[in-house]
Amino acid sequence: MRNSSGNDRVCPICKGAGYLAKDVPVGHPDFGKLYPCQCKIEELEAKRLLDLQDLSQLGALSRMTFQSFKSEGVGLNTQKRENLRRAYERAKHFAEESVGWLVLKGGYGCGKTHLAAAISNYRIANGQPVLFVVVPDLLDHLRATYAPTSEVSYDERFEEVRTAPLLILDDLGTQSSTPWAQEKLYQILNYRYNARLPTVITTNRELEEIDLRLRSRLVDPDLTEIVGIIAPDFRGSSTDRGQSELSSLSLHADKTFESFDLRTHELPAKERESLKRAFLNAKDYAKNAENWLVFTGPYGCGKTHLAAAIANYRVETGYPALFEVVPDLLDHLRATFSPQSQISYDKRFEEIRTAPLLILDDLGTQSATPWAREKLFQLLNYRYNGRLPTVITLAEESEVDGWLKSRIFDVSRCSVFDVLAPSYRSDERPQKRRSRRRRG
Repeated sequence: MRNSSGNDRVCPICKGAGYLAKDVPVGHPDFGKLYPCQCKIEELEAKRLLDLQDLSQLGALSRMTFQSFKSEGVGLNTQKRENLRRAYERAKHFAEESVGWLVLKGGYGCGKTHLAAAISNYRIANGQPVLFVVVPDLLDHLRATYAPTSEVSYDERFEEVRTAPLLILDDLGTQSSTPWAQEKLYQILNYRYNARLPTVITTNRELEEIDLRLRSRLVDPDLTEIVGIIAPDFRGSSTDRGQSELSSLSLHADKTFESFDLRTHELPAKERESLKRAFLNAKDYAKNAENWLVFTGPYGCGKTHLAAAIANYRVETGYPALFEVVPDLLDHLRATFSPQSQISYDKRFEEIRTAPLLILDDLGTQSATPWAREKLFQLLNYRYNGRLPTVITLAEESEVDGWLKSRIFDVSRCSVFDVLAPSYRSDERPQKRRSRRRRG
């Protein structure tokens, strides 16, 4: 036998055999049965902990600690900063006292994996066993045990996972949703649910999208605490933080409220007032984006500038915004059908329809195919019913379908502003106006 300090010794109880027989009379149910000695139990436990360490994927994540986590975020507004701070505190508390389940839910790069790894690293640093594994990799580990060359049986590996003293499952929902995968995850989580074993789960999926059998356990308030993280991707640069990769807002970085020209000395009173009213309402909406805002008017009148100014203001103050020209947006959806696409159609569509703030520029200029109409209906109908903040620009109300008009003119959810000013790009209009005035 070898003790924890590495010195060879023989156990004085079992004399190195590792197993003992109970001192019971003949005929007793335990007569002749061998039971592991305490030294053997310790040896088996040490081996089990080493197996868990080998199975864990913390090598590259060892730098992710509570000390290295930016609990205040970077450039976040008050709401997001407080939300991230709360997630940090809940994760730290769980690391100190691992009881029940903790679900960390949020978008890509929001910090949930860092917090889950920090819990794991904290426990390991304090000599406590933990198994940290990304869900698709966990399923691969289980599949690998079927290989003839596997040194561990499926039953052994499965038992290690489902009985781990603390199990941390990263990225639940990214695995392939085959019946086998769903069954294995259910068996693991159902066992831990019934045994009340400490478990941490991270996911970027809405709980409604997770298999019902798993979801019913994840939402049990007697066992689980769900912490939603609304911070944007930490890995984005300061200029594009809070923006989706789909967003074309970077092309409109110069379009701000400060750079907007109200054309005070150029337009007649009616057009000037129309432009000023649209400008003021855009500024108000940018400060508190709720429901829908629609700008109509001729090409070049300033409506795209106002829509982009809203998005730039929101991003500048730490809120995410997705700005997209409608035909380009439909192209992004079509691109997911390509065999080379690295993202599924469902994931891309979900990203668009659930965007915290969606700005659709030039609605009505897209091709009016049945597919395009169907996608826009699904997208906007979802946002209308969910009262999700949405800004739309369009040239003419006649260019949109009846179902959209009915939503645009719902005054309880949508404000419409007609910009009467002519195009900024027209050099002729002011000249003609001056000549008319001279004639008058």
